[in-house]
Amino acid sequence: MNNKRLVPERTRDIGKFLVGRLLPFAKKRQVGPFTFIDHMGPAVIGPPHYMDIDQHPHIGLSTLTYLLSGEVHHRDSTGASQIIKAGDVGFMTSGKGVAHSERTPEALRNGNTFEMHGYQIWVAMP
Repeated sequence: MNNKRLVPERTRDIGKFLVGRLLPFAKKRQVGPFTFIDHMGPAVIGPPHYMDIDQHPHIGLSTLTYLLSGEVHHRDSTGASQIIKAGDVGFMTSGKGVAHSERTPEALRNGNTFEMHGYQIWVAMP
């Protein structure tokens, strides 16, 4: 069997939203350039709980966000503001530092619910 290091996700609540961390874990801190792999959802998002991850810094890495379902509004200190939708890729390179937030877009805060599901892969910069 090739999958000798399958580990259960360690779930954390980050701004009223649960994320399962797949990497790192005790026996494997990094795989090549990949520092973290986070699994978001699947979760039903809607009132009163939306995805509201407050502004936080990233230094010396890039994040690749890929959504299978749902939408997220990414805004950062470089002036970037984008809605990442299912099938889209959001890629942010932080270099010496970028602060950013990830939130449910205003258009989806309409009293309805929707499914949110995706991955965020963090890549260490040289």
